[in-house]
Amino acid sequence: MTNKIAIWLGLFLVLAVIADLLLFGGDNLLFLAKKLFELLDWVAFWR
Repeated sequence: MTNKIAIWLGLFLVLAVIADLLLFGGDNLLFLAKKLFELLDWVAFWR
């Protein structure tokens, strides 16, 4: 991955987080955080 692609990807992620906070109050981020925690727990179980 080049630096240019990494910067654009990082900028997109930051803008997506800001948009979620402004439009939905962070509900989607909380949902994704919970699902990520469940995934990590499931992967740790199979380890």
